[in-house]
Amino acid sequence: MWLLCDYGEVLSTAPTPADRAAIESAARWDPARGDFWRAYWGERPAYDRGDLTAGEYWAAVVGAAPPDGDLGELVRLDAALWLHPNPESLAAAGRASERGLRLALFSNAPVEVAREIDAAPWLASFDPRFFSCNLRAVKPEPAAYEAVLRTLGARPEEVVFVDDRPANVAAARDLGIRAEIFEDPSQFDRISGQAVRE
Repeated sequence: MWLLCDYGEVLSTAPTPADRAAIESAARWDPARGDFWRAYWGERPAYDRGDLTAGEYWAAVVGAAPPDGDLGELVRLDAALWLHPNPESLAAAGRASERGLRLALFSNAPVEVAREIDAAPWLASFDPRFFSCNLRAVKPEPAAYEAVLRTLGARPEEVVFVDDRPANVAAARDLGIRAEIFEDPSQFDRISGQAVRE
């Protein structure tokens, strides 16, 4: 049995207010343009899928191509948003592994962010680690889940998927994957307990 975990706000914590303020400042965001985060997320699926380069993505977000130095800083700060591990989730996933579940990671992330997440030492027990930029498909697109299942060599019923976004969970369930909306790290203990009983 596989425990397939989303990364952002499941194995990591949410970006901090300081992180958010830093990237808004680096983007030279004009509040008159509206909400920065709406622009950030609006263009994100194409970037996560690998359809846009970092330069193209940030040009779309801020409304003009950022200078090279600014682009490098935006890319760095974008990765930093997501590099805060959730110790409780990681510990619970570790206990699930000790009870016999195999751990894998499945995250929407662009190339630059995926590279930093993939190198995080606290994720060493998650193998393999799937990123949308490499799959060239994003959750909740069925192709992303199908690619993961193929690589795992697993049937849908042999995978328990945990994600914090209802649309991603619904898409997994549509393919027959056991899927849950993440609410608390204790879910991993319950999932592993059920797997042992089965």
